[in-house]
Amino acid sequence: MFKSMGMPEFYQEAKRSQLAIIDVREVFEYEMGHIPGAINLPLSEIGDTFETLEKETPYFLICQSGSRSAMAGEFLGNQGYDVTNILGGMGSWPGDME
Repeated sequence: MFKSMGMPEFYQEAKRSQLAIIDVREVFEYEMGHIPGAINLPLSEIGDTFETLEKETPYFLICQSGSRSAMAGEFLGNQGYDVTNILGGMGSWPGDME
């Protein structure tokens, strides 16, 4: 099971704290602009790469709209990770991007 959070709440939390953010979009999408400090772990590769993540760390998952990050959240949650899907995704991110 995974949690969800709306963009306004997530944005405020991201301004206050250093969060572990995983962008599950494809590499070319990530390279076009992403949240500063977010790591790229594409949904298409997550089944092969998820074990590189630390189970003790709470992760915030983002994609373009919230659909792919929900799929990643369901998968990672079933593997025992503490994950939160960000509703609205990068399409609603109001901050700066790298």
